[in-house]
Parts: sequence; structure tokens; C-alpha cells
Amino acid sequence: MHINKKTHNKYPSKTSYSRHFLRFGQFGIKATSSGRLTEEQLNSLDRLLIKKLKEVSNGNKNFKIWSLLSTNLSLTKLSSESRMGKGKGSVYTHALFVKPGFVLFEFSGLSRHQVLDIIDFIRTKISLKIILVLQDS
Repeated sequence: MHINKKTHNKYPSKTSYSRHFLRFGQFGIKATSSGRLTEEQLNSLDRLLIKKLKEVSNGNKNFKIWSLLSTNLSLTKLSSESRMGKGKGSVYTHALFVKPGFVLFEFSGLSRHQVLDIIDFIRTKISLKIILVLQDS
């Protein structure tokens, strides 16, 4: 559920350090660069990731995935013919601003080789630099 609140173009200044560590799974995908992912990109990434997981696990459903992505920005746009000084514009989509160190996904029940295949797949789909993170044992 999104509130169509028009926000300024400032990103949240406080970092949630709990998002920098694995909390649920054995493996995680962590962003090492900052960037912005729109709501459409997040939805398509979720669908493609589930499809790839089914392919990599050979129909074995003993894995779990946690998607830690939720939008935190409202993107606005004015029409191209409007003059300057006529307001902010209407909200056209929502987005997520990702800072370096942010854990995007967590997995359990998969082998390391399967997770590496998934990371290579995700690298082609998003514009962020990502790495594999292992849970400390």
C-alpha cells in the first residue's frame, strides 16, 4: 500500500545498519554501489528471480527466499508543456534508493554454486554492483 505523498528529492539520511547483515538466510546478495530501482523494476526482478530459482533448483522446493526490498521514494513528473513555477507534478511511480551495504535478498536451502548462478543472473538485470555474502557460523 503506497501513500501518494509527494516527497522532496532527498534520500533518507539515516542508514539502517540492521540491513547490512544477514538476518534470515545462509546466503545474501548485498549492493556495493548506490542506485535507484523503480517499482516496475522491483516487480520484474522478483518474478524473474523466482523463475530462475525454480530452474536452478531442478524443481526442488526446499529453498527459501527473503526479498528485503520496499519502496521509500515517490517519483513525480510534470507534463512537458508546463511552464516553470507551476508546482511539483503528480506522482507517477515509487522507487527504492539503495545505498552501499544494503542486503537485497537472502536465501537458504541452496548450494553455493546455485547462489552464484543466481547472482550472475541478477547482475545482468539490475544496474547495481552486487556481491555474495555468507552467514557467519
